[in-house]
Amino acid sequence: MKSDGLRNALLTLWVGGLWVTGYMVAPLLFSSLPDRMLAGMLAGKMFAAISWVGFVCGIYLLIDSAHRSGTSALKEGFFWAVLLMLVLTAAGHFGIQPVIEHLKEEAMPRDVMQSVFQDRFRTWHGISSVVYLVESVLGLYLVVAKR
Repeated sequence: MKSDGLRNALLTLWVGGLWVTGYMVAPLLFSSLPDRMLAGMLAGKMFAAISWVGFVCGIYLLIDSAHRSGTSALKEGFFWAVLLMLVLTAAGHFGIQPVIEHLKEEAMPRDVMQSVFQDRFRTWHGISSVVYLVESVLGLYLVVAKR
């Protein structure tokens, strides 16, 4: 089908963006920049950007699956994996990240890791990391399974 190219491109953009942002760029920022607050701010902006990429790509992929398969899409692993990735993206972007940002703001002017909010920040950051990892692995599964 003609839409295979767009479908594959959007899946690759989303999943590639997840892996590059989370496992290459963010660690590189923290290892290269002397200011951890600046590294965190830049990483946060990149994670927010890839969330929006995920929303656009994921919604298209769900609509495309429904268009291709009708209600049979509900029986396909692809559909459910994309839907779960979207739910995880929304949970991270609209649920977890605002909590993390609030903790950072409460700690100001200090670094949150040098404040009384350190333990809560670590807990929420850990939850965020697990959610992101699950989303990334699901995405990798979709890319590999399509080949």
